[in-house]
Amino acid sequence: MTNAEALAPPTAPPTGHRWSPLLAVALATFTVVSSEMMPVGLLTPMSHSLGVSDGTTGLSLTITGLIAAVLSPFTPVLVGLRDRRAVLIAFVLLLGLANAISALAPDFLLLALGRVLLGAAMGIVWGLAASLGPRLADGPRTALAMTLIFSGVSIASVLGVPLGTYLAALLDWRAAFWALALLGVLSAAVLAVTLPSLPVTERGRLSGLTDALRNRGVAAGTGITAFVVLGHFAGYTYVRPVLEADAGLSSGVIATCLLVYGLAGVAGNFILGPLSGTHPKLAVALALSGVALAAAVLPSATGGVVTVLLALVVWGASYGGVSVATQTWVRTADPNRIEASAALWAGVFNASIALGSLAGGLVVDHAGDRAVLFTAAALAAAGLLLTAVTRPVRTRLG
Repeated sequence: MTNAEALAPPTAPPTGHRWSPLLAVALATFTVVSSEMMPVGLLTPMSHSLGVSDGTTGLSLTITGLIAAVLSPFTPVLVGLRDRRAVLIAFVLLLGLANAISALAPDFLLLALGRVLLGAAMGIVWGLAASLGPRLADGPRTALAMTLIFSGVSIASVLGVPLGTYLAALLDWRAAFWALALLGVLSAAVLAVTLPSLPVTERGRLSGLTDALRNRGVAAGTGITAFVVLGHFAGYTYVRPVLEADAGLSSGVIATCLLVYGLAGVAGNFILGPLSGTHPKLAVALALSGVALAAAVLPSATGGVVTVLLALVVWGASYGGVSVATQTWVRTADPNRIEASAALWAGVFNASIALGSLAGGLVVDHAGDRAVLFTAAALAAAGLLLTAVTRPVRTRLG
């Protein structure tokens, strides 16, 4: 794509009353995130069944995140002129197949193969889904469209992994992956029924990525995204040890606290999402301020359940709006290259997830649980500083 993307309008563009295509994409994002994060809740039984260590099983998340991070930015180039509806349906089906392979895996090698396929499906689905809001809703409703699409991410954090963990407790861990495989098939069917044709008239080129990145607003938006996602996953991955060791909370209370965190995340998505449509810089600043503040104060808030809950509510509500706010920033910066900039954003987001968890583990090993929360706060604060000195303008570098 040299100057602007040639994205044809849907053959049957949704009116203000047709939200079913957006809800279908939200179901797809829910399925993607639930599939990606499911090993978090099943780590121990998976390790025992496959005969490997917890650390080796944990690599299943790293594999998926890195594959998705590599593929996402190149989505417009890889899918070429193919109708985005057909591509989305095909890769959601691939996601279902990947989960079925994981469910059948007799050893870690086949599990890894399933997770590689899952990463490929995730990369393409994320690379497309992040750009669909403006194509599925008219101008005034674009912000709400993006909010609905990204609600799948927040809801997956609240329901996806806990439900899978519960199913594994009733049956076994393989049942959770079979459920995700069926959910992938269901999601693809819903997309096929509700999604209009989404044609393009010009083939994506690598120059589209470089042109998008040369835009000051896009460059700033992806940088902000990297800082806050790195910080979040560096810190939140290790919240449980802090609540156990410092706050002295039982497993049941911690589960309740994390559920409250997840519900706050859903609320944050629906609060900051519409705000980002009219004031993207303010929405991003509020999201990053909350993450930085909560991570910084949580080590000092472990004296009681109420203060822990307050910190987690702020963190959850703030991070719940990060996806939609940062993606809206990028889209606002370069509306002529929505698909290319969204794919670039998705790649940075996925890479930051993988690297954030890795960085957090290194900090925990060398400096302890509290240090990793301060590191998370510092990274989010760096993103906030970048937010303060930039804006989603349409000016180009050079």
